[in-house]
Amino acid sequence: MVDLERLLRYAVDKEASDVFLKVDSPPALRVHGKVHRLKNHPPLTIDDLKEVAYCIMTEDQLTAFEKRHELDFGFTFPGVCRFRVNVYQQRGTLAMVFRIIPLRIRGIDELLLPPVLKRLCTDPMFAQGLILVTGPTGCGKSTTLAAMLDLINQTRRAHIVTIEDPIEYVYEDRLSIVSQREVGTDTASFLDALKYVLRESPDVILVGEMRDVETFHASLMAAETGHLVFSTVHTPSCTETMERIINMFPPHERPMVCLRLAKSLLAVISQKLVPLADGSGRRAAVEVMIVTPTIAKEIEEGRSGTIYQLIAKDKSEGGYWGMQTMNQALSDMVREKLITPEVALRYSTNPSEMRHILHRLIEEERQMVEQQQRQRRAALLRSSRPSGDSQSGT
Repeated sequence: MVDLERLLRYAVDKEASDVFLKVDSPPALRVHGKVHRLKNHPPLTIDDLKEVAYCIMTEDQLTAFEKRHELDFGFTFPGVCRFRVNVYQQRGTLAMVFRIIPLRIRGIDELLLPPVLKRLCTDPMFAQGLILVTGPTGCGKSTTLAAMLDLINQTRRAHIVTIEDPIEYVYEDRLSIVSQREVGTDTASFLDALKYVLRESPDVILVGEMRDVETFHASLMAAETGHLVFSTVHTPSCTETMERIINMFPPHERPMVCLRLAKSLLAVISQKLVPLADGSGRRAAVEVMIVTPTIAKEIEEGRSGTIYQLIAKDKSEGGYWGMQTMNQALSDMVREKLITPEVALRYSTNPSEMRHILHRLIEEERQMVEQQQRQRRAALLRSSRPSGDSQSGT
């Protein structure tokens, strides 16, 4: 028998991101990116998993699972946490993964995200258009989006509509009204919801994921008609995001897609969760591309290969737009001793460039240490010399 509430409370206390339940294996937790089995817990039986399923799933969800053998849904343990659950079959038996979603939405500052993300949510310059948050599964995209939407919720009198599969973070109405629609429960699909969302008088729209060309078209149309649209893409960098989107379309459509993106895309935020040097957890390393007039021109002309250097140039010239490449974000974290050089190299999207950056950082640190040693020696020499008064008295 599984004491599910106790298990999930334990996972939350241990700062786990995921809980794994599988027949013939004890429960396991993912903590700071690594999976750990609960060795003191007995292996789970098929009856244990069925009991959990009947405890947390509605009749409609059970019926849907029996048809498809896999299902995503969200549920909340009051006072504990919210969870995104994936139920699936493996080797003919039941299995589950619980993704932990905190009840409290953390802010941009608390998450130590780049300050430009606050500007994207509050500056009228970015009030309409498309913002993409990208990265691999489990990199914190949902957490970043929740922080951004909650800031809008606190600062704008607007109608925010989210379309999610399933609903993850739950928002309370603040200055804004927030309507949250779940695929499968409140709407048939992302595309169906997008067909009708413009009749719901939205100001801000979250599309949980762009899974196909039709959903991208509809999201871009919403951005083109005066709405602020957020969505996610599973790409590792800003440049690859542009290439992925453009290559979704047949060659004859790509020039028009580039033109539409150049006019409507506001920003791409690409992130990875990297382990901290002190072993205390992980933090987001974030690449940021703002679609400046120069970058918009490159997108329009289909020259995505030049965008990386334009992002890097903004950072190296003072960061007027708040842009930075992933390598620049990682190198800042190395400089601040937050991560090791080995971690920076492992998570880099441009390892060759990162090796040069790390070599430069090591040389800068060596020169700084030598300068500090010279200063200490000079101070010791000054302190060892007789003072003028003692010389005159002899």
